[in-house]
Formats: sequence, structure tokens, C-alpha cells
Amino acid sequence: MRATVERSHLLRSLSHVHRVVERRNTIPILSNVLLHADGAQLTLKATDLDLEVTETVAAEVGLAGGTTVAAHILHDIVRKLPDGAEVSLDSGEGAQLALKSGRSRFTLQVLPEVDFPDLTTGEFPTRFVLPAAALKKLIDRTQFAISTEETRYYLNGIYLHAVTVAGKPMLRAVATDGHRLAQSQMEAPEGSESMTGVIVPRKAVGEIQKLVEAPDAEVTVELSDTKIRVTIGNVVLTSKLIDGTFPDYARVIPQANDKVLRVDRSEFAGSVDRVSTISSERGRAVKLALSEGKMVLSVNNPDSGSAEEELGAEYGAEALEIGFNARYLLDVTGQLESGTAEFRFADPGSPTLILDDGASDALYVLMPMRV
Repeated sequence: MRATVERSHLLRSLSHVHRVVERRNTIPILSNVLLHADGAQLTLKATDLDLEVTETVAAEVGLAGGTTVAAHILHDIVRKLPDGAEVSLDSGEGAQLALKSGRSRFTLQVLPEVDFPDLTTGEFPTRFVLPAAALKKLIDRTQFAISTEETRYYLNGIYLHAVTVAGKPMLRAVATDGHRLAQSQMEAPEGSESMTGVIVPRKAVGEIQKLVEAPDAEVTVELSDTKIRVTIGNVVLTSKLIDGTFPDYARVIPQANDKVLRVDRSEFAGSVDRVSTISSERGRAVKLALSEGKMVLSVNNPDSGSAEEELGAEYGAEALEIGFNARYLLDVTGQLESGTAEFRFADPGSPTLILDDGASDALYVLMPMRV
């Protein structure tokens, strides 16, 4: 293989693919990025056997062929080269890769291209296209609620599925860790109406979120029973899906919470942030004391002291005291887009529903804490 690539184009592609590669690998080939030159382009591919990212970049190809080289080392080399440099890659007889750029010369160890695994095989019967901004919105609103508890592996991702709301097909994303739940939905793109529900793993979700950089770009999503393939421009991400059954989340979304609080979102978030400064890292509990027309936020930590702040709010129901994890409150309010947050309570021990004022395409559920 022999190819010459502009440094900024190569660095951009490497930054996309090298993130997939784990720093520590027991299988040497998984530490490498596959480079394949053909026609007028260079294809880069990296995988961890669960997730694969492929990207093509324009190149001057002197000799078609391929090889694999250490992903993080190659990324670091290219990152440190000067702007505007041309990078020449030559694998010669295949034992080593010679990298030249200006006065710099590097010789890197390689492994054969034929040993590199391929995740993309198989049929993907479901296919639909949606704007990058819409996909990013679905992910941003739900990603924070993905569970990190490995024993409940079926919660370690976003549940993507089709639903019908008031006779209209919708594409819905849901994530929960058992303490909080986030749900976001959009009008179903053509082709997604009949899809079966899939659980997209946390790592794949994070990589997709980083790839949807241009909001006006289009994203193609393809699904099989076991894999998802996402294409954004020259980048193709393929991931295994989580093989499990997502719980019946609708059962935990409260329907009859009749105590309604409406409060300025940014003022509320600021108050939570301030009073939680003295909360313990383990507890992080903040108490909301609600009465007509106002709310008092308080934290009591035996080790460091107490804090209290009063906030004006729209509330006309009976007085209520309820506690929440401060970090969870800030995570939810950080996703709300309007100026007003709406809370719907039942009692101090029941799940609370949080809505974005005036928006029906997202909702959040928080389990209370004892305070």
C-alpha cells in the first residue's frame, strides 16, 4: 500500500475511528486501525468486536492495498505534525509502515490486513433516514439516564422503538437506571414505523453523539435483529445491540400526579446547585418544601452544615416536602429547553413527573429520596 493524504483530513478521520480502540487489549489486532488504499481514497477502520467505525478520506493512491497499525500511536503522530502537511504512508513489503511528512520519518510495526475482524456482514432489513439534529436531540435528552450497573445489562443503553401516539407513528428513545427515566420522541421517519424495539449500547450512543456534529446533515440508520448501522457522510458506525428485554417502562410513568409546580428553570437549577454545595457526595439529597406560591430548598449535612434558599414558584396544592438527588435534578433541568419546568407530584414517596413547559415530545421521571 502506498498513499498520500492531507494531514488535517487524516487527523479528522483518525479522531473518529481511534476512540473505539481500547487502550488495553489482549488481542493485538484490536489495538490497530485498518488502513486500505484503493481508487482515490483511503479507508480507515477500527473495532472492539462490539463496535466498528469506518471512514473514507480522499488520498493520492500510488499502490492499492492495506495494512493495520497501532491506532493510538498513529493518531498521536499525525496530531503532532504541522498544519497543512502532507502525510505519505507506505507499507512496502508489508512488514512495516513507513510514514513520511516533511522532514519527519517514522517506521511502525504492522499486522496483516487479513487478520482484521469485520462486523458489517449480514442483512439490515430496516432502514430510515433522519436529520442529524433530530437524532442528536433524542440522544441528548435521554443519554444521562443510561444505567452503568453491569448486572442489569439491559439498561446499559437507549431503547429505540416505534410507538403510536394519538394515531400518529412516533420514534421514541427511552433510558432508565431505576432511579430516573428519560423519554424523548419525534415523528417517525419513513421506514421506521414497523421497526422492532432495539437497545443501543452506551458506548455506541456516545460515539454516535460525537459524530452528529453538523446539524443539517442526514443520518441513515439501518437495523437487524442484532446490529445497528449508522451512516453520517463518510463515516459508518456499526454496533452490536444489547441482547435483552427492556422493562415495561410505561408502568413507572405516573398518570395521576395532581400536585403541579411550575418554576423558572434556570433559577431552580441555580438554587439546587448552590444548596447542594454542602451535601455529601454519597447522599447529595436536597429537600424541596412546597407551599402556596413558594418553594424552599434545603440541605442538611451533619459533617459540613446546612443550606437553605427560598424560591418563588407557581404552586397551589397542599404543602409537600420531598427529597431528590441534586445531581439528578440538575441533569433533568439541563435538558429542558423552555424557561419553565413543570413538576407533577403525588406524595413524598412516589415517582415525580417532570415536563418541559409546553413541549409534549419529552418527559422525565425521578424517584424521590428520603430526607
